[in-house]
Amino acid sequence: QVQLVESGGGLVQAGDSLRLSCAASGRTFSNYVMAWFRQAPGKEREFVAAINWNGGKIYGADFVQGRFTISRDNAKSTMYLQMNSLKPEDTAAYYCAADRGMTLFTTVKNYDYWGQGTQVTVSS
Repeated sequence: QVQLVESGGGLVQAGDSLRLSCAASGRTFSNYVMAWFRQAPGKEREFVAAINWNGGKIYGADFVQGRFTISRDNAKSTMYLQMNSLKPEDTAAYYCAADRGMTLFTTVKNYDYWGQGTQVTVSS
């Protein structure tokens, strides 16, 4: 199995940027579709973006268009989420997830491995 550790969260002001990282270990990183999800207090975990094994295929939720960019570096076994123009409604715990497949799923149930999450708080 693969172990995932997120980092890079923090407290920022609206309009600022953050880059989240997800470091993987345990299995060949390039064998996995990777994704970011987020969960705000009292809400269900929601899909943010997903990326295929070599970064050639990417899919993101509507709310990330033009603001967030997902990427990966297989040599470093790390996935990233560059978040620009952050808004207070982006406040959530952000989780990375992995699936040993080829489909960019957008639902929680399709991902087998999860990190512990990193908190992002955006103040107005």
